[in-house]
Amino acid sequence: MSLPPPPRPPYPPPDGGAPEESDETLAARLRGRPEGEAAHSVALLMARHWQPVQDYAEVCLAATGSVPAMAAAAAFHQVFDRLTYGEHGVALRPRLLLTVRDTIREWSAEERISGVLPDLEKPSGGRAMRSAKSMTPENRKLAERSFQTLQPFAQCLLWHTEVEAETITVPAALLGMDTDTASAALQEAREKFREGCVRAHRELAPTNDCRFYNRLLDVPIRRGGALLPDVQQHLAQCRYCRFAAEQLSYFEGGLGVLLAEAVLGWGARPYLASRPGRGRPDTRTRTGGRHGGHSAGGTGRHRLLSRFPAPGRRIVDAARSARSSGSSRSFFVGAGLIGAGVVASVVAVSLWPDHGGTADPVASTSGSGHVSASAPGTARLPAVPGQTRLRNAAADLCLDIRGTVKAGADTVLAACSSAETQEWSYGTDGLLRSAADSGLCLDSHADAGVVVLGTCADAKAKRGNDVRYDLTVRGELLPRWDSRLALTSTTKDAGAVIVLKVRDGSTAQRWLTDSVSASPGSLSIAGTGAPSARPAHNADRLS
Repeated sequence: MSLPPPPRPPYPPPDGGAPEESDETLAARLRGRPEGEAAHSVALLMARHWQPVQDYAEVCLAATGSVPAMAAAAAFHQVFDRLTYGEHGVALRPRLLLTVRDTIREWSAEERISGVLPDLEKPSGGRAMRSAKSMTPENRKLAERSFQTLQPFAQCLLWHTEVEAETITVPAALLGMDTDTASAALQEAREKFREGCVRAHRELAPTNDCRFYNRLLDVPIRRGGALLPDVQQHLAQCRYCRFAAEQLSYFEGGLGVLLAEAVLGWGARPYLASRPGRGRPDTRTRTGGRHGGHSAGGTGRHRLLSRFPAPGRRIVDAARSARSSGSSRSFFVGAGLIGAGVVASVVAVSLWPDHGGTADPVASTSGSGHVSASAPGTARLPAVPGQTRLRNAAADLCLDIRGTVKAGADTVLAACSSAETQEWSYGTDGLLRSAADSGLCLDSHADAGVVVLGTCADAKAKRGNDVRYDLTVRGELLPRWDSRLALTSTTKDAGAVIVLKVRDGSTAQRWLTDSVSASPGSLSIAGTGAPSARPAHNADRLS
């Protein structure tokens, strides 16, 4: 969303000042003005930000009195000096807090200063800061990087509503925005902050495995579902991704703890607890949805992170085997998987329903030379390719397209219907084409394991196997770029995103097709009482 220039708010900002006197307006008056003319701006900016900066100085020093006040004054002097040389005056609060933290750390490291200011030598204050290797915890690096990439107005909105626990009117006034514009911008800021965390996880990933699990980690947490078993297994072994999941979990609630620890690091929680807005009922303006106002004291930890199973010995051994074989991703193949479902790619078209033929039981030649009939509960399929819905055997929901039918659109589970977006065709080339747009196919490799729509033309390029699948007798759809994986969904609920996971032979990875009903030319879902879909399309619509 691109925001227009904000109108002037109809109310004065906190601590006095005319409506048009945003922090940036006051900062602009410091640039190239005589000292006397700048005094007004200096006074107003200090009145707005002095108390929080001094509070944080007291937290860092573990002391009260004159030394924290001296550190706060030094921080203001440094920031104002930079403002006079052209630095913007937006999001001053976190900048001032960081400056006072770094000032105290520098003073503590200088013997000549700490010698005359004993408060700098406290074990829980300056002395501890001096010996710390980093001010930002390792488990907040992604959030720190993301916050730094945000626009200053977004930093201001997030900091004052989430960390300071203030109403939306406060950052709106500091920015010179009206509350409606500020509320909309806050929503966008939260989303951009999350996107930045996900992007940082991918860009800083130490291994290809971590990079692969990027979206498989983000999507379930965003939608409130359970993580896939192989993702949970990876988190049990990978501290980097475990930290990423923990940071992303805060977006399901309040961001105060995450932001304070990511930006300040040192003394973040005591500073957070000192904010006056956290000592009264939450009266902040709510902006709707789960991105709206949050409990002032909540941390927003997502409970799914507490449900990681202990890694099984068989899975660990399989993971080591996959790594030693040179695989770029660590997938976990359970015992007994081999032989559970045999790929029948040569006769795959015969496993697809006709658009008006007669239904015969499925039969195919397995890799061992045996003829296998379809497993109980699978659709009875004719021998001529056509269009069909794909119903997940575990969820009893159909494969559908979310939103506009276009390249990049998510595929999801939805209640089975006659919608064109639920019809698919499968040909000898292994392409799964959408009936809604025959130029679009399922792409399993474009979005880090999340199955989206891609252009069928990719099949002729180097990414050919990314949009091609093998169909097993059991009804599994295996991407040709890695037959150890199978199409499934994040959960069994409507709206669950279609993803790849390790092939395990479960019903969640089986897809039932429509069989031909007693009435020629109609389609129905075998084994259910679902109503018949509309007749299949003409042959020129088929693969």
